[in-house]
This record gives sequence, C-alpha cells and structure tokens, in this order.
Amino acid sequence: MVTQAKRRSLRGQQPRAKATAPRGGREPGASRAAHVAPVDGAIVASTTLLVGLGIVMNYSATAALAIGEPFPPLAVRHIIGVGLALTGGTLAFCMPLSWWRRLALPLWLFSAGLLAATLFIGLEANGARRWLAVPGLRFAVQPAELARFATTLAVAAVLARAVERREVNAGALRRVIVLTGVPTLLLGLQPDFSSDVLLVAVAGLLLFAAGLPFRLLAPPALAAASAGALYLVTHPYAWARVGGFLDPWQHARGGGFQLVQSFVAFGRGGSFGVGLGDGRQKLFFLPEAHTDFILSVVAEELGLVGVLVILGSFAAFAIAGMRVAGRAKQPFALLAAFGMTGLVALPALVNAAVVMGVLPTTGLTLPFLSHGSNSLCCAALAVGILLRIAAREAVSQPTRVAGATPRGLVRA
Repeated sequence: MVTQAKRRSLRGQQPRAKATAPRGGREPGASRAAHVAPVDGAIVASTTLLVGLGIVMNYSATAALAIGEPFPPLAVRHIIGVGLALTGGTLAFCMPLSWWRRLALPLWLFSAGLLAATLFIGLEANGARRWLAVPGLRFAVQPAELARFATTLAVAAVLARAVERREVNAGALRRVIVLTGVPTLLLGLQPDFSSDVLLVAVAGLLLFAAGLPFRLLAPPALAAASAGALYLVTHPYAWARVGGFLDPWQHARGGGFQLVQSFVAFGRGGSFGVGLGDGRQKLFFLPEAHTDFILSVVAEELGLVGVLVILGSFAAFAIAGMRVAGRAKQPFALLAAFGMTGLVALPALVNAAVVMGVLPTTGLTLPFLSHGSNSLCCAALAVGILLRIAAREAVSQPTRVAGATPRGLVRA
C-alpha cells in the first residue's frame, strides 16, 4: 500500500521531471549526437538510383563517339563529375544551415559577377555565351547553374527574414524581384531563356510558400509571362523551337528535328526497350543525346519501364523534399528545403515534358543523368542542403512557425 507520505513524494517529483526535459524535443540525459535525425532514406535512395543510371546511360550514349577507345572520354568526364558532385554534396551536408543563410547573399553576388563576366569573356557556342574557361584546365564553368542555386538560396534567406518579422508584403516582394531580376536579365543577354523561366518559377513558388498574398503575387506573375511571350516572338531561334513543337513533322528538318528523333526513340523502345547499348538514335540521329535528350536514349534502350523508373525516382525525391520542408522548424529551413527540391524536380519535369513533346525544346538538362559536371555539382549541393535540413532541422511532427502569414506553406 502506498502511504500518504509516499503519494506526496511522488506528486512532488512530477514537476521536477518536467522541468528537466530539454528544449527541442530531446530526451533527458541523452547526448546531442544521439538525437540527430538519420539521413533521409528516400532522398538518398532516389538520388543514388538516378546517379547510377546516369553513369550507365552516359557510357551507353557516348561509346559510339569514341570507337576504339576502352573508355569513352565523355563517360570518364561524367564519372569525374560524379566524384566532384559527391564531394560537394557531402560538404554541403556537413555545413550548418546557419552558414548557408549567411553565405546566401555573398554567393548571389559572386554568381551575378560570373554571369556578367560571361557576357564579355565567355566562350561562344551556337550563338550564345554561357561558359567561362578555367585557366590552365580543359574545363569550363557554366555560371547559370550556380546562379540558379545561389538565387534560390538568397530568395529563401530574404523571405525567411520577412516571415520572422511578419513582413511578407510588398517590400519583401520588391527585394525578391531584384534578387531574381538581375540574374534573369544577365541570363537573357546570353541568351538562356530556359534558365530564366526556371529562376522565375522557383522564386514564385518560394513567394507562395512564404505566404505572399495572391493580390501581390498576381501582377509580377503576369508581367513575367508577358516578358516571356515577348522574348519568344522577338528571338527567331526561340520562335523556331515553338514552331517545331507545334508541328514537329512539318519542321522535321528544322526546329522539329530533335523532337521527331525523340519520338522515333520512344517508338523503337516500346515497353522494355531494344537492350542496353543497342539503341540507334544516339548514333548521330538524335542531337545532344548525352545531355538534353538522355531520357530519349533511356526510352529506346530500356523502354517505358526505364522511363517510369526515372520519373518515379524524381517523384519520390520531390515528395521526400516536400516532407522535409513540412517538418522544418524554422522559416529558412522550410523555404530552403522547398527551393532545393524545386531546383531538382522542376528541371526534371520540364526535361521529361520536352523529350515527350509536351513542351517546346529547352536547354534544361535532366538532373543527375545528363552529361555535365556543372549540373551535377549544383544538384548535389541542393541535395546536401536538403539532407542537412532533414537531419538537423526536422521534427517528428510538423511545427507551425510563429509570425508567418496565413497563406502558403509557412503558417502562423
């Protein structure tokens, strides 16, 4: 039988037990390292699968360009790019999120400077200046990739501060317009219309996530759409791509050539493909087979099954990224997770739509699969930050952030 003194003693211990519970959901007596959330398995698994398929398909797509050589040079370069991306992604994961928030604006300034330099000393190819040569190395940097990453990070930092101050209003919108408008203008002068569209789309999604009222979001959205339409009608190369998209068979020898060859690849592949390495469209029929149209090579050699595996992996990545954003405790963590997810998922969606004839041809590559170290490294940085947020900033239950506006993903 429990005595009255014992009951009083037990009641007196309860407040002390609650007082010893640490903040942030940690269990009493446990070390900090023991309560670091594990690495998000869905993000790691989907990314690993995509990178592995990228290595295999790059070898398949470039082997015909290096007949007689044991290892295609382009495939070797892609593997080196994967190594660099793995290193960059690991460093991004190890860096505290507060560091990324402090580095956001300096990194944005640096990327804008590189974009400006590209207009004057950039390498010209196919009528555009999009590359900067690295002195002493047979390597070129594409500042557009870094600009998309840096701008997304800077917009997330500015909007997070506005959320914390309860100032998601026209002033925050103006700051975002400046941060997005400068690189958009510089990219348009290269020209690089597809990067412009991606930048504006990600910035708009972040504004929505931060809770900007629709009455403020609608005017700049309409202005951006009007500017895009004006760009298309005033640039012959862009308008030719639109014509090739609307009637590719009529323009099979011009603006619709790539799309027609992509259709042929999908038709030959069927459900299960013609076999890895046995595709024909990559043999100088399909331009940019190892970059923009790598998904067409997958469709021909691995069939519908291979395409669905890739699209399913990107869908799993996007869902996992949104889940990480929904569980983030701080506004910057939420917005950064949302932005990093968009940087990977949106180009994948657009690239897949292009090769299937749903959208006009653009220059956006397929993340993790298309050849190119610049795209690989920036995508890996996005994944590293996303994994960092999942491991350090996520909580078991979605937490509402005080001070946010009632719309969007960040709520009061």
